[in-house]
Formats: sequence, structure tokens, C-alpha cells
Amino acid sequence: MNDQWWAGVRRRIETVGAGPSGSEVFGALGHRWILEDPLSPDELAELEAQTGVRLPEEYRTFLLHVGAGGAGPAYGLFPVRRVRGLWRWEGDGADIADLSRLAEPFPDQGPDPKLLADLHAQRPEEEDFDDIEDFDDAFEAWDERWGDLMFAPERTVGAIVISHLGCAQREWLIISGSHRGTVWSDCRVDDIDLAPLLADDGTPVTFARWYTDWLEKAERAAASPPEVPLPVAVSATEGRTRIA
Repeated sequence: MNDQWWAGVRRRIETVGAGPSGSEVFGALGHRWILEDPLSPDELAELEAQTGVRLPEEYRTFLLHVGAGGAGPAYGLFPVRRVRGLWRWEGDGADIADLSRLAEPFPDQGPDPKLLADLHAQRPEEEDFDDIEDFDDAFEAWDERWGDLMFAPERTVGAIVISHLGCAQREWLIISGSHRGTVWSDCRVDDIDLAPLLADDGTPVTFARWYTDWLEKAERAAASPPEVPLPVAVSATEGRTRIA
């Protein structure tokens, strides 16, 4: 992977943002088609020295030749910034990642499926309680146990959060381990464990594929003329809304 992979991407982002339907692309109101300035080689070296790990090539060349974050999938690619002398990623949920453990390999497996199944079977149901307060107390205790299992810090070592899809659903870039360079979906808020994003052929999606696939889809969507809403007329006599 080299800088040629990213040739013209900044210009393509500008073009998409200026397209007739650019503002209608999902997440555009969040990132507004703005890319932050790329990192300098010295800044990237400082970032990697601080985290103690070399970033995956596709991502590090993006930081050098496209931008440090901004316009990207969903509500945008989380920017990496130097804040009070220390580098960190910023965005909704970015602080979930433990930057002191990025050199540790991302685990090949999540929580024990049997433990998950057993705990899920113990989930309290409201109809089993006569008192709603008793149900609330039982569910709170169960939810804490579920969270301790699903959101254990060891589950996401060697990875950073790079994007937020809304409703506490996020995507991670794996930095270390056998899955290095791939992007994973995080729907743990819906009781679904982290899972790798897969291409149509079943291969894991790497950062460059993740970003450029999104850009190509955004280009097609933004080039389409904006939808014109049908005129709506209101009947004064009936007080009903109808399509004119």
C-alpha cells in the first residue's frame, strides 16, 4: 500500500460534498464533507511512538496523504488530534479504546458463547414480576453482569474506534494481532458481539476497502438529483392531509 492508493481522494470528497444530493448522503450532516489536514511524517511518528505501535499501512498512509479524519462512512472518520501534548482519537465512543494497550493483539474470540447463552437465558422478564420495582432492580443487576461480560476491557485491546453509526453502534479498526488492518462492527448495545465486516466474497474488509467503498457509494448518491417532495394539500373542511 502506498500513497497512490489515495491519489485524488481529497478532491473526490470535495466534489461529492458539492453534488446536488451531497447533503442527503447518510451522515453528511455530521462530517459536512470536511477533511482535516493530513498528519506530517513527524506527527505520525510521534503518534506511533506514544501508542507504542505502528498503525496498519492503509490507515497510516491515509493519515499522511488524505487527512487525520473527517468525512467518511456513517457520521465520519474519527479524527486523531494532539490535545495538551498527547495524541488521541475523538468522537462518540472513541474513549472506549484503551490507547495504552494498542500493541496487545486484538482477541481472536469474544466471550465464551456458553457463558453468553446462559446469561441471556437468565434475563429477567417483566411478566415474571408482580412489582415493577422488583423487575427494575433485577434487570439492573442482570444488565450489569451482561455489560461486564460484553464490554470487558480485554475484548477490545489492540483496536481503536473509528466511526459512529448512531444508537451506540460503532466500528473499530484493528491495530494489532491476526486481524490487523480490518474493520469490525460493534453492535454490543443490541447484545451482538463484535464481528468483522465482510465483503461479498466473504473476505474481511480492510480500512482502504471500507473507506473507498463508502466513497464510491456516496459519489453515486450525491450525483443523483435531489428528490422533490410531492405537493401536499390540506382540506380545510375535513382537516385531512392528502397528496395533491
